[in-house]
Amino acid sequence: MFESDIQRLEKYYDMAIEFLVTYSFQLLGALIVFLIFLWLANRIGRFINELLLKKKLDITLSQFLANFVKFIILAAGIVISLSKIGISITPFVAAIGAASLGVGLALQGMLSNYGAGLAIILTRPFVLGNTITIQNITGIVKEVRLACTILVNEEEEDIIIPNKFLIGDILHNSYQNKLVESSVGISYDSDPKLAIKLITDILQSFEQVDSSQPAQVGINEFGDSSINIGLRYWAPTQGFYEVKYQVNMAIFDALKANNIHIPFPQREVRIL
Repeated sequence: MFESDIQRLEKYYDMAIEFLVTYSFQLLGALIVFLIFLWLANRIGRFINELLLKKKLDITLSQFLANFVKFIILAAGIVISLSKIGISITPFVAAIGAASLGVGLALQGMLSNYGAGLAIILTRPFVLGNTITIQNITGIVKEVRLACTILVNEEEEDIIIPNKFLIGDILHNSYQNKLVESSVGISYDSDPKLAIKLITDILQSFEQVDSSQPAQVGINEFGDSSINIGLRYWAPTQGFYEVKYQVNMAIFDALKANNIHIPFPQREVRIL
């Protein structure tokens, strides 16, 4: 038994020595070729990324194109390296094709996210730093990946949205700002023109309110107990609620200082 094990080991040893003697130069050549292609892929990928960034192309698109070029170069290096040691890649291609079909059927949802991510990167409906709203979710674009897009809100929470929900749905892109829509009711015996002027002056005095898009202030509706003054203005997304609350307090103080009353709901009850 012991002698048969020794003979088996000797047989494997002889096969290994024969393989190394026969294919040592091919293996060394294949390794050198692969290392050269790996070096080229990294250098060319870095060069393309830096070049596209200098041309002020979107960072996500730049990284995608650079990584795609690196993948193509590495794939070519692997094919050439395998041919150096006499391995045909045709069976591998057929096996990869069959496996890809099965994996594709099993991972349809994930692949749809990757396809949508590729469409976002190429068409660029939004870029990093934009404020987008999708399905009542609003945030600033922090990162765009192939599978998902990461938003960040005012509370510094990361919101991860699968890319398939961003393609084929209604998407609002308000860039750096977010629209504030509010209203305040004044009594019917107050002057609405004065109230509108006070609110307009307050909005113009706030540096955080976007002056490139003029605020809109006017009578929104006539309520049961008040004239409702509507106001619409743009505030930075990152400080949306902070600006809104400060504006509301300034409006309250200005109306109170000018004897413009904000009434509470009233009802007239008759007893027969």
